[in-house]
Amino acid sequence: FFLTMPAILISGFIFPLANMPLWAQYLSYLTPVRYFVIIARGIYLKGNDVSVLWPQGLALLVLGVCTLAAGVLLFRKRVD
Repeated sequence: FFLTMPAILISGFIFPLANMPLWAQYLSYLTPVRYFVIIARGIYLKGNDVSVLWPQGLALLVLGVCTLAAGVLLFRKRVD
């Protein structure tokens, strides 16, 4: 709850990103929810295909790889 609610609030799901302060807009780039919301809206509301939404998918992939790498490194430190 401590991380989920702020991530949803700054993702653009409830409030438009353009109406947020600039620091919140930059902070929203670090949450995967932002990219998921863009993909979901693009598919359901606009009917976009992969050729339009691939940058958001790539951003999700990069965030996932970084999170996985951080998890592996932290787990190795605890095991050793």
